[in-house]
Amino acid sequence: MEGHAGFLGHILDNEVAKARIETQEGARLIEGMLIGRHFTDAPVITSRICGICPVVHNLTAIKALETALQIKVTQQTTDLRELMQYSQVIHSHALHLFFLSLPDFYGILNDLQLIKKHPKETEFTLRIRNWSTEMVKVVGGRTIHPIASEIGGFKVLPDVEDLKKLQSELPKIIQQATQLAKLFMKLKYPDFSRETEYLSLFSKEQYGIYHGRIKSNQTYAIDIEEFAGKITEIRKPYEAVKKAKLDGNSFMVGAIARLNNNHQQLQPLAKKLLQQTKIKLPTYNSFHNVLAQAIEVVHCLEASQKILDKIVDQGVQPETQQKYRVKASEGVGAVEAPRGMLFHYYRLDQDGLIRDCNVITPTAQFLYNLEDDLKIYLPDIKNMSDQERRQQIRLLIRAYDPCISCATH
Repeated sequence: MEGHAGFLGHILDNEVAKARIETQEGARLIEGMLIGRHFTDAPVITSRICGICPVVHNLTAIKALETALQIKVTQQTTDLRELMQYSQVIHSHALHLFFLSLPDFYGILNDLQLIKKHPKETEFTLRIRNWSTEMVKVVGGRTIHPIASEIGGFKVLPDVEDLKKLQSELPKIIQQATQLAKLFMKLKYPDFSRETEYLSLFSKEQYGIYHGRIKSNQTYAIDIEEFAGKITEIRKPYEAVKKAKLDGNSFMVGAIARLNNNHQQLQPLAKKLLQQTKIKLPTYNSFHNVLAQAIEVVHCLEASQKILDKIVDQGVQPETQQKYRVKASEGVGAVEAPRGMLFHYYRLDQDGLIRDCNVITPTAQFLYNLEDDLKIYLPDIKNMSDQERRQQIRLLIRAYDPCISCATH
C-alpha cells in the first residue's frame, strides 16, 4: 500500500469490541506550511503531498483558487486538465491493481512470483502505466509534480506532435487494459456485504472525475461548497490523520462509489465490461473496489481517446493568460482522486496571502468505513488459521487502496 499503517482488532467473547487502523507515519503539516504564503504556491506545494497522485492535488488546488478569484478557463484548458486527471487515475489504478492488490488473491507475498505467474499481464500493466505517465509529462511538463498547469491555464502548452504519438498508441493500450480487466473479472471475491453510503462527484454530462456535484447513493445531490461544510473531521491524540464522518456516520468514496453512482455515464467498452461482470448495482461488497478500478482504467483510456482526437484534429490553440484581480476571498475545489473525492479549501487576504486552508483526502474520508467493514468481517474469518486470517485482513484493507501519505498530509 501507499505509506505505512497497522491494524488492531479486539475480539472479546466472540464479539468484535474494536477494529482500528493505525497510521504509522508522522504528521507532515503541509497545510501549516501554506499559511502566510502567496496563493500561487499552493498548487506547487500540495502536489508534494503524494508521489503517486501529485496531479490531483495540483489540479484541486488550482480549481479551488480559481473559484476564490472567479476565474473561468477555456475549454481547451479543461480538456488538457482532464487528460492529466484521467492519466493520474490510470497510473495509480494500474499500480494498485496488479502489484499491490492482485497478489493477495493468490496468497503471493513476493511480486516476483506474480510476474512469473502472469508475465503477459505484467507487460500490459507496465505499458499502461508508461503511457499514462508520459501523458502527464507531455501535458503537465513533468511526470511527477506537474509544473505546466497553473491558475488560469497553462504556462506552456503541449506539442501537438507529442499528443499525436500518444494518440496513435492508444488503441493497443485500450486493448491491453481490457484484457487486464478481464483478469480481474475472473477473480473470486469474498462474499461480503455491508450497506454503505457511497459518495462521489456526479455529472449528467460525463462520468464524474474532474467536475460535478456531490452525489450519494442514498439519492441526494448537493454542491461542493455545501457538502464541504457537512464533513466533520476528527483528530485523536494518538493519530496523525484527520478522519472524517458525515452526519456522524462513516461513508465510502473511491472507484466503487463512482461506479455505483455513475455507471450510466461509463464509456461504451467499460460499460460492456461492467455488464459482463453481472454484478448488481449498487454493490455493497467493498472487495469490488478492485474490480471497479479495473473498469475505470478502461473508461479513462476511452475518455482520453475522445479528448485526444478532438485536440489533435483542432490543433493546440495559443492562449493568453487569464486576467484576474487578487482580493480577499475564499474557495473550495474538488476532483476525484484515484481513491475518491479530494477537497481543497483556501481563504485569501487582499494581498493574495493564504490565511486559512484545509485539505480533505479520500483516505481520511474512508478510514472509518474501513474500520466498520472490518468489525463485520472479522467474525466471518475468526475460525481461520492465524495466517489465513491475516491474509484476509490484508485483502480487505488493500482493496480500499489507502494512501497514508495523503492521509497524514
